[in-house]
Amino acid sequence: MYDYDLLVVGSANADLVIGVERRPGAGETVLGSDLAVHPGGKGANQAVAAARLGARTALLARIGDDAYGRLLLESQRAAGVDTVGVLVGGAPTGVALIAVDPSGDNSIVVSPGANARLAPRDVRAATSLFHASRVVSAQLEIPLETVEEVVRTLPPDTRFVLNPSPPRPLDTEVLAACDPLIVNEHEAKVLLGEAYDVASGPEDWARLLLAKGPRSVVVTLGARGALVASSEGVVRVGAVAVDAVDTTGAGDSFTAALAWRLGAGASLAEAAAYAARVGAVAVTRRGAQESFPTADEVEALRGGGAA
Repeated sequence: MYDYDLLVVGSANADLVIGVERRPGAGETVLGSDLAVHPGGKGANQAVAAARLGARTALLARIGDDAYGRLLLESQRAAGVDTVGVLVGGAPTGVALIAVDPSGDNSIVVSPGANARLAPRDVRAATSLFHASRVVSAQLEIPLETVEEVVRTLPPDTRFVLNPSPPRPLDTEVLAACDPLIVNEHEAKVLLGEAYDVASGPEDWARLLLAKGPRSVVVTLGARGALVASSEGVVRVGAVAVDAVDTTGAGDSFTAALAWRLGAGASLAEAAAYAARVGAVAVTRRGAQESFPTADEVEALRGGGAA
């Protein structure tokens, strides 16, 4: 019997968000809206998204002993996330600087802060959390050596889900543990390197990534949906048509929802379809964590006729 449906190992940031008419180019200054501060970070976002959907969720992360850290702890607890694995101290809380344009697209710069101090020894000290969790998810806003230690700490029956963001090359040990590896086009391009240039589209990206060793791959395509690839083949997952206002955190909500549904016994295609609906609700609202839906809200979207 597992205590948690999902253990998220990853980053926790304060999101400092400014709305802009257009995102600046190199050397350019643009005026923006008043500054808004929100709890964020890919790890913290995934934990809140899963908990909002009803998953029993724990977070292993590191924050600073400061106001931003307290904001993050409060948001996790309010969503129902178990924060026993949240470590405090060692550096200021991480910060993400986010510019959002009128279409909802964003550009993000991250100062890792305490996230960079989440170390392999912290993973080893939290072994009991791993054994209590059905699925473990991670991202790359924490040190790569820490993610590698997560892979080594996984119990045999615990599934591992990785969104390699921000992307960087991964060794075979990490890739072989991914079930699935979840990437968008930019992340696929970095992981594929020269192979990306000869690929003709998402199906090719998925097959080439699968050949690198993951047990399965999911490629997210924004408004065009997603596709899933495994030894059984490649399957397209349809998009949900909505009016997007802010894409911040949408990928995190997708990953969290997919990881939770996989742990509940859904097939990869079924889990991705559910995750697409979760992401669709999230982009209709501003912010990251505050935009994540409950299970009832996701069900209402399907009831409204969305695919």
